[in-house]
Amino acid sequence: MLENKKQYSLPALGLAASLLCSSVAYAELSSIDDDGLSVISGQAGVYLSGEISINENGGPIQNAYFGDCSDTKKCGARLAIQTKQNGGWFVLDDFKGGFSFQGLTLRVRDINSGFGGDGALFNREVLEIGLPDQIKVDKLQYTYATSSTARPTDAGFQQTDLYTVEIDGNVTLQGNLLVFPTGNN
Repeated sequence: MLENKKQYSLPALGLAASLLCSSVAYAELSSIDDDGLSVISGQAGVYLSGEISINENGGPIQNAYFGDCSDTKKCGARLAIQTKQNGGWFVLDDFKGGFSFQGLTLRVRDINSGFGGDGALFNREVLEIGLPDQIKVDKLQYTYATSSTARPTDAGFQQTDLYTVEIDGNVTLQGNLLVFPTGNN
């Protein structure tokens, strides 16, 4: 004799089990007075991790109009700075690659002592940037140059490459950077 059995799939059983368990679990927010808060310890500030890629594949758009990396005038990002009106340009050219870090911290620090006696005179808060132990650099490169125009496509373009930097590997950092405010506070 054949029996009529119901079969349940594994996901359906998992869903039912999670619904049963979640019905008993709940959380409530409540305020903590100063005495209760005084026994809790923690870390002030912000802990940051990130990965930044800049023009990883060469040019932002590779087509007949913008070109591709076989045309050296149109590959990589470019930052041009003119420091004097009607003057030449300082250029970071062919900028591409990336880097990642873990453990960059930001916090406010009170400087009221140290620094050869100047801390007591300063007696203010500063921004402390805690450097991550390592930064992983992935094929980061750029060329420092001078140029007659901001863009390679401008008329009369002439560029003199001064040096090229290529970094691939880990950079070890230690310590903190302190950013001191200016003004009349």
